[in-house]
Amino acid sequence: MKRSDINDIKTEAEAFIRSFGAVLPPFANWSPEQMRSAQAQGIRDRGLGWDITDYGQGRFDELGLFLFTLRNGDVQDLKKGRGMLYAEKLLVSRDKQLSPMHRHIIKAEDIINRGGGDLVMEIYASDPDGGIDRDNPVVVPSDNCPVTIQPGELLRLKTGQSVTLMPGIWHAFWAEQGDCLIGEVSTVNDDRTDNVFEDPIPRFATIEEDTKPDFLLVSDY
Repeated sequence: MKRSDINDIKTEAEAFIRSFGAVLPPFANWSPEQMRSAQAQGIRDRGLGWDITDYGQGRFDELGLFLFTLRNGDVQDLKKGRGMLYAEKLLVSRDKQLSPMHRHIIKAEDIINRGGGDLVMEIYASDPDGGIDRDNPVVVPSDNCPVTIQPGELLRLKTGQSVTLMPGIWHAFWAEQGDCLIGEVSTVNDDRTDNVFEDPIPRFATIEEDTKPDFLLVSDY
């Protein structure tokens, strides 16, 4: 992705978030110099901030996602079983923009449609080898009520609706009928190690530095 495009996507996404009355924390608008400072050490260590990815494929409008990590615990806390064991993100999925099929090893997450278009999800269980089980239905909680999803069936979340995905549940998602603002509340998040994709693609974008960054991405830390 070109750095100039990333700068523009951030501006558009922040305006979209604000259109729903949500305001990001002050560090969202810190300069690259501020984000590299000692003051921002905790932000960098926990992977907070802007995350714009095309999964290394160069087709952001078709295959990509915008994310902002608001808060995140420490993976070491999970091992101790106490401390800050949670994370929170805001995501923007553009209309028909695919976030590709993947699962998590450790992270459990609630995915919430916070506003805009419908959030459409393709969901599967894991087979005994950790691959996608496309032969059997899977049961997931949606707003704490069990929903049985047949192989190939899609779960459509309207504004305010949510789904809970436990570790090992395969999922892909996209927006329909307009861009969608998505909330994510989860176990501690480690995007460097906890994403398993169906296809061998990277989690983060490769950046072409055609201009100076207006801000830093999580992947720049």
